[in-house]
Amino acid sequence: MSRDRTAPPAQGLYNICYVNAFQTQPQETAWWLANHPDLLLHNNEALAEDPNWPGEILLDTSSEAKRAGLLAVVGGWIDQCAADGYDAIEADNLDTYSRSNGALSMEDNLAFASALIERAHRLGLAFGQKNGAELEDRGRAIGFDFAIVEGCQVYDECSDYIAVFGANVLEIEYTDTGAAYFDRACAAQGHQISVIRRDRNLTMAGEPSYFYQTC
Repeated sequence: MSRDRTAPPAQGLYNICYVNAFQTQPQETAWWLANHPDLLLHNNEALAEDPNWPGEILLDTSSEAKRAGLLAVVGGWIDQCAADGYDAIEADNLDTYSRSNGALSMEDNLAFASALIERAHRLGLAFGQKNGAELEDRGRAIGFDFAIVEGCQVYDECSDYIAVFGANVLEIEYTDTGAAYFDRACAAQGHQISVIRRDRNLTMAGEPSYFYQTC
């Protein structure tokens, strides 16, 4: 079970704490602007906003000092996940370097991820790599324990993750990409890794758009 860091873990399950570690949540952007404006990425003096997620601003991992400032915030979230009883961390948007117009590099984000992983491991938490097939084995090398991947069947990347993490891959296919991808995923690797199909907005059971299917 993966839940937002603000929600309690589910009793009796293996719980993964979702942390938006590389960009802001829309409802928290004002807090970042008020408290840590220097840790938000700017492009030509304008805030660097994720083009696909309005209101989500990229965090600035471009220097050791910036990463230390971010660790003081995001590391505290990880501490709280541990205190709440979670088993693992899912750190989202590892790939902000690909949307930063060159302001961030893969090395910047991996350095920050490494610090977060060390923090989580000291607390006894596993740490998941969220997407990022282009990392190949670099994520595993810095300490990622498993991978959570979205649409790897759509992008023909599932085998890349399995080559690095073996059976420790959680694959999510979405309803808006068509059932055929989910069916192919089940046939190709459903015997080896966990494969589920969900609605894109990850709604709760009982809501009209809720969808959950396993192989």
